[in-house]
Amino acid sequence: MARYTGPVCRLCRREGEKLFLKGSRCLTPKCSIERRSYPPGEHGRDSQFRRGRASDYLLQLREKQKARRIYGIFERQFSRYFERAEQRVGLTGTNLLVILESRLDNVVYRLGIGSSRAQARQLVRHGHIMLNGRKTNVPSALVAPGDAITIRPESLQRSYFRTLRQEIDDRQVPRWLSLDANNLSANVLNLPAREDIDVSLNEQLIVEYYSR
Repeated sequence: MARYTGPVCRLCRREGEKLFLKGSRCLTPKCSIERRSYPPGEHGRDSQFRRGRASDYLLQLREKQKARRIYGIFERQFSRYFERAEQRVGLTGTNLLVILESRLDNVVYRLGIGSSRAQARQLVRHGHIMLNGRKTNVPSALVAPGDAITIRPESLQRSYFRTLRQEIDDRQVPRWLSLDANNLSANVLNLPAREDIDVSLNEQLIVEYYSR
């Protein structure tokens, strides 16, 4: 499976804002946006002074790219999610965000089991996560209301999960999820509403991009 292996801080600098791709590091002075807020590349420092008014297409493209990078999804899969969102009842942009939030790796991140979506994706791929009592290594699996998410019993003995059990804070879990911090188990109460999705995205620009 193809995946991005380059420096993720470069992606944040390209979008000109924090995408929180490195977890807690993004909250420290070591964050690349804090040190170098200009775009990456040889002429990145100069480009911020030469920019004119951005075209509508550029705004739409950048919003779509930002969404892809936040959730760690490649173009083909992202466009399939958009097609699925169009087929659902309701606003296409909101439907798209709900689908992205319903990915198993994102849910593991929202629960605080992974400090970033990349780490949550790795935990799923390595088989540490169980969905409805069955081990799964598919980060893109979509959860539904009533689904149960647990840690594989063998994995609970690992030092990472023993430490996590002491540090995890169930008060920071979104209201559409419930977490038992002692057992590191969770349930999906319902699908998130737009106000539950705290990502800085203008989904209407993404809809306009694909509607060209």
